[in-house]
Order: sequence, then structure tokens, then C-alpha cells
Amino acid sequence: MTRKAILFDFDGTIADTAPDLARALNRQRIARNQPLLPIELVRTVASAGARGLLNLGFGLTPDNPDYQAMREEFLSFYAEQLCQDTRLFPGIPELLEQLDEQAILWGIVTNKPARFTRPLMHLLGLHHRAACVISGDDTAYTKPHPEPLLTACRQIDAAPDHCIYLGDDIRDVQASLAAGMKPIVALYGYLGDSDPPETWGAFELISHPGDLLHYI
Repeated sequence: MTRKAILFDFDGTIADTAPDLARALNRQRIARNQPLLPIELVRTVASAGARGLLNLGFGLTPDNPDYQAMREEFLSFYAEQLCQDTRLFPGIPELLEQLDEQAILWGIVTNKPARFTRPLMHLLGLHHRAACVISGDDTAYTKPHPEPLLTACRQIDAAPDHCIYLGDDIRDVQASLAAGMKPIVALYGYLGDSDPPETWGAFELISHPGDLLHYI
């Protein structure tokens, strides 16, 4: 397996999903007479999914007896308005066009559940172009475990050491390194609330999707 490929995280890397995630969280807060959280605050934990957002919005962790019910409510609200304000990041359409023109395979590897990833890929017009889409419940483990990335490699017949993985969270870098790939950090993404991206051990950091072309 020698073909090259580019793999992408989804939330905070390919698509700006934070507005719709924030809407679902704020619906929960409104129902409990709590003030709205600003989108800027939600963006910092959007890549952490329901777990991170419920911790931000209500201080809930998975060991809290109310967590599961709140998680199901959040996911239900999110599913109702899945792609109202979600958009591809500026520069992503042009980057993907360049990859397609150069016949470079690209795919998605995300911790986002397939019930959301698959319809979003359709709604954003990407479903027929991606060489693979690995969602958070498609493998036994999620990032930072390398299994999702290695599964993607097997699906597209690409060697891990010939792949670049672009993500916006420290778990993306950890999973990429464990899989034997080159991790690149999308500084335009959400980045979480962990240590600065410069300390994550990535191969490179980019400020715009188009910068990725320099490393292909």
C-alpha cells in the first residue's frame, strides 16, 4: 500500500458545526431557565461532543445520574436542527477541489456518531466524494485510539505513513501519531481547552485549509 491520502477530522476541521451544537445546548438551558451561552464559549469545547458540551452547560460528567437523560435530550435537539447553520470552513471547498483534481484520496475520521455524520455529509454535498467516512461508532474505539484511522487506511488501501491527518484537537494528534501518520493541526478550528497546540507534537500547524497543499 503506497498511495497517498488525506484524512480529516469533521467538527472544527471540515465543518463549523458549533452554531447548531450551541443551539441544542442552549435549548436545554432555556428549558431550565438558564441564560444562553455565547457561541464563542461553545466553540472551545465543540470538538468534545456531548460530553464536553454538557460539562460546559451544566457541569455534568458521565458519572452523574442525570447525565444519560440529558445527553439523549441534547442529541435529540441536535438531530432536529442538524444543519441549519453548519457550514464548511472557508477554504475547505477549494482544498477538496484541488485534492479531487490531483486524484488524491481524502476521507473523514471523526468521533461524531454516524447518525449525524452521514446525513451531514449528504447535506453538505460531500458524501459522494469522500473515499471513506469513519464515524465514532464504526469502530470499537474512538480517538485518541488509532483504530479509526487504521480502519480508514484499510478501507482506502493506503499506508498510514503515506497519510496526513488534519484535526483541531489534541486527540487527533495523539491518534495520528499512534497510527503512524503525520498529524497537522488546523489552527482555524476549535482547539479545545487543553495545552496550546504548539505543544501537541504535531508535524505542522496551519492557519488556513489551503496551507495543507504545501505538505502534499
